Amino acid sequence: MLQFSVVKKLRNRLHVKVTGHHFTEAEAAYVEDTLLLNDAIVDVTFYTRSSQIAIKHTGDVDAVRDAVLGLRDLDLSEAPALNEYSPRLVNKKYREMMINRTALYLGKKAVLPAPIAAAWAWFDGIKFIGKAIKTLWQRKLTVEVLDGVAIGAALLQKDYPTAGAVMYLLGIGDILEEWTHRKSVLNLAQSMSLNVDKVWVLVDDIEVSKPVNEVVAGDQIIIRQGEVIPLDGVVIDGVVLVNESSMTGEPEAVRRDKDSSVYAGTVVEDGKAIVEVRSTSKTSRYEKIVNLIEESEQMKSGMEQQAYRMADKLVPISFIGAGLTYLLTRNVMKALSFVMVDFSCALKLSIPLSVLSAMQEASKRGITVKGGKFLEQIAQADMIVFDKTGTLTKAEPEFEQIIPFNGHDADEMLKLAACIEEHFPHSMAKAIVRAAKDHDLPHKEMHSDVEYVVAHGIASKVGRYRVRIGSAHYIFDDEKTKIPTDEQEKFNNLPNSSSHIYLAIGGTLAAVICIKDPVREEAKQVIADLHTLGIKKVVMMTGDSKRNAQRVADELGIDELHAEVLPEDKAAYVKQAKAEGYTVMMVGDGINDSPAISEAHVGIAMNEGAPIAQKIANVTISSDHLQALVDLRRISMALMKRIKANYNGIVGFNGALVGGGVLGIMPPSQTAWLHNLFTLGIGLESMTPLLKKEETKETVPTIDVTADSVVA
Repeated sequence: MLQFSVVKKLRNRLHVKVTGHHFTEAEAAYVEDTLLLNDAIVDVTFYTRSSQIAIKHTGDVDAVRDAVLGLRDLDLSEAPALNEYSPRLVNKKYREMMINRTALYLGKKAVLPAPIAAAWAWFDGIKFIGKAIKTLWQRKLTVEVLDGVAIGAALLQKDYPTAGAVMYLLGIGDILEEWTHRKSVLNLAQSMSLNVDKVWVLVDDIEVSKPVNEVVAGDQIIIRQGEVIPLDGVVIDGVVLVNESSMTGEPEAVRRDKDSSVYAGTVVEDGKAIVEVRSTSKTSRYEKIVNLIEESEQMKSGMEQQAYRMADKLVPISFIGAGLTYLLTRNVMKALSFVMVDFSCALKLSIPLSVLSAMQEASKRGITVKGGKFLEQIAQADMIVFDKTGTLTKAEPEFEQIIPFNGHDADEMLKLAACIEEHFPHSMAKAIVRAAKDHDLPHKEMHSDVEYVVAHGIASKVGRYRVRIGSAHYIFDDEKTKIPTDEQEKFNNLPNSSSHIYLAIGGTLAAVICIKDPVREEAKQVIADLHTLGIKKVVMMTGDSKRNAQRVADELGIDELHAEVLPEDKAAYVKQAKAEGYTVMMVGDGINDSPAISEAHVGIAMNEGAPIAQKIANVTISSDHLQALVDLRRISMALMKRIKANYNGIVGFNGALVGGGVLGIMPPSQTAWLHNLFTLGIGLESMTPLLKKEETKETVPTIDVTADSVVA
């Protein structure tokens, strides 16, 4: 019998305690997923240790109450099993490692007799001393040497509590370092894991759309430019260039032709191929992704490396100080003050914690950062380049009207356009497909092969006629399409308030599709905020017409505009900006943006973007709101400010302890303990939120789940 009781009520937040069942991690995850199906619930965290559910909601208290009480009907036996790569289990693993290490440390201090505690301390200390000797043998003077000397000195003085405390804190730092790295890997793997719902399967030489979970080994699937490869397989026909950079770290796309293997989670940059499916196991794909990422050097966090470099720079100073102190005072205890205060403990503890906290804080705002090192680059960025369609304008452009030419029927032309466009993941294409569905115009495959021409449009064949759909540059300049002579005036009077997509059949204009591409309401304020946060130049690059692009740029306050550009133009601009010394963020959502996203210091993909953009990007934003960019910048800047403050605080406080020891004010054991307490304190401070929440005086909504509180 499950029972619910309210523990805490805050504005748009509720903490509920659940009794009557001991939940496994898999069951807890199932409960979270179930509650998140309710539109009134924004975020859910189930803490199995305390049996509490923390719910963030929109304010619709009745819906939240119904959702919680609805758990009475949940069959927990249907909870999907979690694998070892589940973020929930990984977080639990590292939390328990820290708890167990802490419990062991405190337990040894409390119950072990002195002789056994001393022997244990020497046993634990040998590995640190051995590592120090090995490092010195390699003619390196790093923080490992200082750690070994500090622990060895404490052991030789029989100061076992100090030696134990130093080893404990170093161990906690190692756990946090590993946890931060693992978190980065899992964030990237999760973003690369397949969110593909349907695939094109070749059945009797006809392409049929099929749910990916219904595909079986031996099926033949079609993969095209801009698409994520959904399943492991072997190419049996065609040639594709596959981008595997996010898995292998190699920036260049690789050629895959007949008899070559392709892997789920990679992205087709160019070409088309038929692939025979060899594996449909999602678990094996996910494990493969994780393993490949962990083998890649690109996931090593620059900030952790920076912490260790800073700590290493202090090592010679510590030894020089110890040597000079001994020469001047001939007092071993005063000299040891320099080595007993280990600067690296606090750095190794606070910086990984700060990075982990920042990534989690970003995640709560719908932002997935694929590695801690990108937060540093976001904080340093002074230029941001935006795509227009689907980025600065709304993610879902709206069909306005279709204007037929050359005697064609409007409905037939919309049906034909949707039939061709549904093969490609672009926001404009999706708008056309939705329009056909909304107008009750079902369509079957009536064309032959389709070819996507990047930044231009799509080419196909219907019957004996060539069909082209795309931009004005593609249709009129490249394809030399003719406008019917008696309809030139009609063409000249096309509405200026919308973007135009042109459909040509047999070299003659057949229809113009007008798409409304409204600017996001928040875009102007977001750009102003980014300027305030230190972005020197905001650039918009788009393949759209100059007229339409200028309208958007003027409305939003864009610093620099480039219209009617090709994907290679965007990438070349980003490359040139980098050469000029800018740190560049590129924000986009389409296939056209992927080269520039890949070229930028930090590539950012929006929620509804093309799969290739999301897979190549360093940051993905699941929130359909540009405010996430401002939050991301603030989080990154606050993180760098915290790291700098921590470094200065660690050096200042520990330097004062060293001074106190040298002057004889405190013995080495006392300075070591004060150093350890400070290290724990700065570690706890590093876990606090980077962005302070504004206080509100609004009345907290009342949610009563105690009525009808006994749940079967």
